Amino acid sequence: MASEGDGRPRHEQIAADLRARIMSGELPAGSQLPSIPTMVTSYAAATATVQRALAALKAEGAVRSEMGRGVYVRERQPLVMEASAYLAPQPGKIAYRLLAVKEVDPPDEVGRLLALGGDDKAVLRQRLMAYDGEPTELSWSYYPASMVRGSEIAEHHKISGGAARVLADLGHPQGEVVDRVSARMPTSEEVEALTLPPYVPVLRQLRVIYSLTERPVEVSILIKGSHLNELRYRVPGR
Repeated sequence: MASEGDGRPRHEQIAADLRARIMSGELPAGSQLPSIPTMVTSYAAATATVQRALAALKAEGAVRSEMGRGVYVRERQPLVMEASAYLAPQPGKIAYRLLAVKEVDPPDEVGRLLALGGDDKAVLRQRLMAYDGEPTELSWSYYPASMVRGSEIAEHHKISGGAARVLADLGHPQGEVVDRVSARMPTSEEVEALTLPPYVPVLRQLRVIYSLTERPVEVSILIKGSHLNELRYRVPGR
């Protein structure tokens, strides 16, 4: 049940309680949720309010309906990935669609992280990743234009072996990778590209890749729907 400090609308409170019960395992994958009349009584809420809560959970993929039978917890796991790992395309599972490749004035934050001069350009590669046919990540990757101009990175096609292979061929083999992760509500572009349900925040992963000489060679902004993704970090033991 919602705490007294939860000021959200009642249907959001009910959805949050059901979500917590699903995450805790009280309502395991494949199990049936209580009937709407039962929830109306247990939550002391109107039928329409309970239905709105269930609609929110269906939109984010937490539950599914079976006509004439009820509502069930979906047997589905989030896409778990190492935070600094690159997911190679997998037929039928992970696929990338290249949205744009162009030379741009990068955002100020990206320009600083790439150590670009005030008038220096960057090559942008924008992509959309899908998992099992469902859009799950929108990304913008920036490279110093003076470094990659004329290479495959600046061309509008997928790169065999990825950008890391091209950078290595250019004399900048990959070294350290630094990630910063935050959460926020999505922009309109992100909602549309990732087909996000209402009220679902995104994970923003800001990644800086350095060469073995500690020169920044790539800055990527990766936007992931928080309902479909989980990041995993490993900290080496001492």
